[in-house]
Amino acid sequence: MIRMTVDGVMVEGNRPVVLLKEDSGDRVLPIVIGPAEAMAISMELRGEKPPRPLTHDLMCNILEMLGVTVKHIVVTELVQDTYHAQIVLSADHANGQREVDARPSDAIALALRTDSPIFATNELLDRVRQQRDTFIVDSPPTVH
Repeated sequence: MIRMTVDGVMVEGNRPVVLLKEDSGDRVLPIVIGPAEAMAISMELRGEKPPRPLTHDLMCNILEMLGVTVKHIVVTELVQDTYHAQIVLSADHANGQREVDARPSDAIALALRTDSPIFATNELLDRVRQQRDTFIVDSPPTVH
């Protein structure tokens, strides 16, 4: 697994895109996401807190109340133009870890709110093979 950082949220062709950047390299993973998830990720990147909990804030509150910790998230694969992710959880009251299938946008929003590491599989990054500079050429400015 390769450690990733959220490099920003931007609009590409009227579609929000979250850009993950490899921590120790120059590979990137651009993922098209929905507007609500783009807003949730952007707000967290800017340190903005809504007056009432958003969906991802609510999920964090529920997990905390249940004694469940987000260990990390992994963007795992690309199937028919759709990215898949796993949220890896551990609980105070249970042995081992559990993996939950998730949309990458939801997993990223949750990871940012819980300060949990974000990973992508090396195989996925090799498959996408898109350099950051190539992706950003002529793109509009970052939203966050």
